[in-house]
Amino acid sequence: MKDLGLLSYFLGLEISHDSSGYFLSQAKYTSDLLARAGLTDCKIVSTPVDLQTRLTPLDSYLLSDATLYRQLVGSLVYLIVTCPDIAYAVHIVSQFMAAPRSSYYDALVRILCYLKGIMFHGLHYSAHSSLQLHAFVMLIGKGTLLIIVLL
Repeated sequence: MKDLGLLSYFLGLEISHDSSGYFLSQAKYTSDLLARAGLTDCKIVSTPVDLQTRLTPLDSYLLSDATLYRQLVGSLVYLIVTCPDIAYAVHIVSQFMAAPRSSYYDALVRILCYLKGIMFHGLHYSAHSSLQLHAFVMLIGKGTLLIIVLL
């Protein structure tokens, strides 16, 4: 065993701490993901989902190579750790992993452009927390709820 000191970076999670508590973010992971997708210069959007867009299994044309799509969706699943606000959008694009189409890729790009704008956001765990569970519920569409649970 070796003492490596205070934890600051672990599996893509950046951890900083002070007397107020711990702050977790994935800014470098997000930056690397944007670079892999070729979207470092994309325009920032304010929401991860375009509510006017409906994705169906027969939208647009099939992607010729679905590898990048699948890699990006898998990476986004890991980003939900510190960005729970993208959970619904990632759930939607992950439903089409078997046969992704160009419109699904466009939805995926929108999520990445949203992440560019919130890259340095994260989760703060207060040292003075009462450890009470709080949940927030948001109606996103017809019969679709997004539930975010925080400690």
